[in-house]
Amino acid sequence: MRVAAIDCGTNSIKLLVADVDVGAGTTTDVVRESRMVRLGEGVDRTGRLFEAALERTFAAVEEYAALVREHGVDPAHTRFCATSATRDADNAEEFGDGVEQRLGVRPEVLSGGEEARLAWAGSVRVLRETPQAPVLVVDVGGGSTELVLGHAGAEQDRPDQAHSMDIGSVRLTERHLHSDPPTAAEVAACVADVDAVLDQSPVAVSDALSVVGVAGTITTLAAGVLDLDAYDRDRIDQSVLDVAAVHRECDRLVGLSVEQRRALPWMHPRRADVIAAGGLIVSRVLARSRATELVVSESDILDGIAWDLALTSA
Repeated sequence: MRVAAIDCGTNSIKLLVADVDVGAGTTTDVVRESRMVRLGEGVDRTGRLFEAALERTFAAVEEYAALVREHGVDPAHTRFCATSATRDADNAEEFGDGVEQRLGVRPEVLSGGEEARLAWAGSVRVLRETPQAPVLVVDVGGGSTELVLGHAGAEQDRPDQAHSMDIGSVRLTERHLHSDPPTAAEVAACVADVDAVLDQSPVAVSDALSVVGVAGTITTLAAGVLDLDAYDRDRIDQSVLDVAAVHRECDRLVGLSVEQRRALPWMHPRRADVIAAGGLIVSRVLARSRATELVVSESDILDGIAWDLALTSA
């Protein structure tokens, strides 16, 4: 079955057109695209989606709609999922109307719990090696961070614990990291915010013996730890990183200016201003786990959306 999945988060909007064979358990990419539109710009402060952010996102939706049509995807097999920024916005209806007008499909605003479940389904299912349980999947987005704890294998689509936290790279940058580079006081305030939210999380991060990291913040950190000459999806996917090296990379990025981060050969220019806050989230989560390594997966919630759509449409 050919499906089209769109994941619209706070910082990026991604498209996956894929051929899914549920019986064989395989997914074959046809098209995979990503645009950094920062839909959630200012939402943490204002509770609304800015007009300029809507225009950037709608432009990407028009591109994606053309690709979906070009590759012959049935509208019944197309799913548009919106996450943290849309959950928080008073004018989400305006966003939904604009997407439906351009794509012909109404956006589905995921709950935090559903977002976490799909992140697990998208990442754990395709791991080449089964990690030691309990496994913690960490998905750091622009507006929220999902934590999912469970056991890979027969129960891989049924995690034991899942929670979505209202901390993300864009949200915390706008809230705390105003200097360039951030001051020690700003970093301390950001860390305190992360720790306070983690303290309230029902997911037992300290039980995790393995950690799987997904989405752009973590894959970008991986590119830095691997010291790549350019962002390389194939080299990043399924890479296994020493946790101490991840901590060092997070600390290094926090100490750089946005211009210096943007000059790194593997850094997306529209991620450079928010990667420090994302790195602080990753570092604080890893510090609470018992894992000594971080497994990085390029398959994430987008792949979970595609797989879930095929399952429910079969």
